[in-house]
Amino acid sequence: MLPPRRARLVASTTGLVVALAVLTACSDNGPDAGDAADDLAAALTSGNVAKVATTGSGPDHQTELDRIVEGLGTSTQKVTVKDVAEKDGAATVTLSTRRSINGATWSYETKASLVEGNDRWEVDWKPSLVAPVTKGERLVARTVAAERGDILGAEDEPLVTARPVVRVGIDKTRVDAKKAGTSAVALAKLLDIDTGTFRKRVEAAGPQAFVEGLVLRKGAGLPSGQDLEAIPGAVGIDAELPLAPTRAFGQPLLGTVGEATAETIKESKGALKAGDQVGLSGLQKRYDTRLRGTPGIEVTAITDEEGAEARELFAREPQAGKAVRTTLDPKLQAAADDILGDVDPASAIVAIRPSTGELLAVASGPGSDGNDTATSGRYAPGSTFKIVTALTFLRSGVTPETKVRCSPTVTVDGRTFKNYSDYPSSALGNVSLTTAIANSCNTAMIATRKKAPQARLADAAYALGLGRDVDLGVPAFLGSVPTTAKGTERAASMIGQGRIEASPLVMAVVAASVQDRRLVTPVLLPDLEPKDAPTPANPLNAQEAISLADMMRAVVTDGSGRFLLDVPGSPVGAKTGTAEYGDDVPPRTHAWMIGTHGNLAVAVFVGDGASGSATAGPLLEEFLRAAR
Repeated sequence: MLPPRRARLVASTTGLVVALAVLTACSDNGPDAGDAADDLAAALTSGNVAKVATTGSGPDHQTELDRIVEGLGTSTQKVTVKDVAEKDGAATVTLSTRRSINGATWSYETKASLVEGNDRWEVDWKPSLVAPVTKGERLVARTVAAERGDILGAEDEPLVTARPVVRVGIDKTRVDAKKAGTSAVALAKLLDIDTGTFRKRVEAAGPQAFVEGLVLRKGAGLPSGQDLEAIPGAVGIDAELPLAPTRAFGQPLLGTVGEATAETIKESKGALKAGDQVGLSGLQKRYDTRLRGTPGIEVTAITDEEGAEARELFAREPQAGKAVRTTLDPKLQAAADDILGDVDPASAIVAIRPSTGELLAVASGPGSDGNDTATSGRYAPGSTFKIVTALTFLRSGVTPETKVRCSPTVTVDGRTFKNYSDYPSSALGNVSLTTAIANSCNTAMIATRKKAPQARLADAAYALGLGRDVDLGVPAFLGSVPTTAKGTERAASMIGQGRIEASPLVMAVVAASVQDRRLVTPVLLPDLEPKDAPTPANPLNAQEAISLADMMRAVVTDGSGRFLLDVPGSPVGAKTGTAEYGDDVPPRTHAWMIGTHGNLAVAVFVGDGASGSATAGPLLEEFLRAAR
């Protein structure tokens, strides 16, 4: 017997073609069994054993190898020779295999018998030299999904967690193949999905397939058992999916989970395969790797004999995903979603706790068509921006009592600006800045623009949080104010139009900063380590904030927000906003309203409305009352 030989590693190389005419390695003393064993290991590593010389005239060993490993999918392997024991023209080779399957490593040893003859070594080919299988068995790898992590709200209350659903579809084992298409059409009509697409999917699927048509929450418009029984092959299968309490809750911020698309599978570089559940949008997509965890792998040896049981050869247990914590308050989020449920245009409600910056509700209405209007919308903020304008005035020596000129119209470079159509005549003329803000006088802001140079306007906006770069852990737009503007654009800037843009999120931040007497930084994911946003060169001070809060209170006591005066609890502060957009004549308008109420700051936006007070105002009032 030869002494144990040093193991020889054979690395797998893409596209490697091992062309072994025979397992032979000639030396001065004749064929060497050790070198022949290395050649066998190289052939097994590459998956190309067609040229390996074998004893006898058994089955084609390349076909046999392919049959054994086909069920492993895109696995790769590295094979080394651990030991060669030679005696009397025969050799026993111990092979060590490390096989990678979907990120799991399965290591095992097998034995191969070599026989010397005709100046070469030949392999006594058996399935057991490929893997620990017996004749007729083949390998099958099955992915075991990991339990997906929850998305949590305030006090770690589950927002998105496994909830019961019913997968409704066609089970092709329960319907004659020739009638499967007809059943597909009938079920598609029942589910109100595209009939042609579903029929093609059903007809293209294999004879053992279940083809899903729709996943429905239990109790949410499920077809009756009688309706399903009337369609051959139609079934409902109980399952669980990560879902929010309702379909609208937190969408699109929280996002959705579904089967991996061709694009996500390609991007995953082998981590995903068809049928895997992944995050498709929102937080579910952004933090999919964390939430999804690590799937398990189970490798079994099976035969095609009826009634034969599979033998488990290898298993890696799945590792559950980790939760993603948010600051969302379930009650307030549900209230915001419900309030926006019947709003046709794009809309949003954002609520912040000023004392901490925690986002309590981030809702985008159904009219947003799946877009996250609340955090990423880019709109002219209209007169809600007058809080910024007022801060700029204060910093130029204007006081809340200083008289400003509120005229019916004001003309700048040939363009005439005016107040809204039912502006109260009692608030015209020389009025205090507080009165001008309370009644939202456009002309007073524009007429006093020399007290608010454009660069200072941008500086004041930044002091209130508008224009900062804050990492929320999700895509977010916190506004933009140009530092230079001239002519009519400069005039429009004074009333939150021109090139000024804001999101509902940042207008809630502005209100929160006034309420807490300091610059508030919004927080959505408490575990996130945010990058530091540059601090304002001229930060908001307490006296400025108090003056702004008094003006916002005047909006409710004496101005365009009087309908909020009887909201119970802490005094309410507010500011309405209406911003023109588009080319229609008369122009269409965005409707805004921001409000403060104790330790709560809120921004409401409707993409197309009559005015801030008429369209956004009632939504704000409903939310403030629901928040009690």
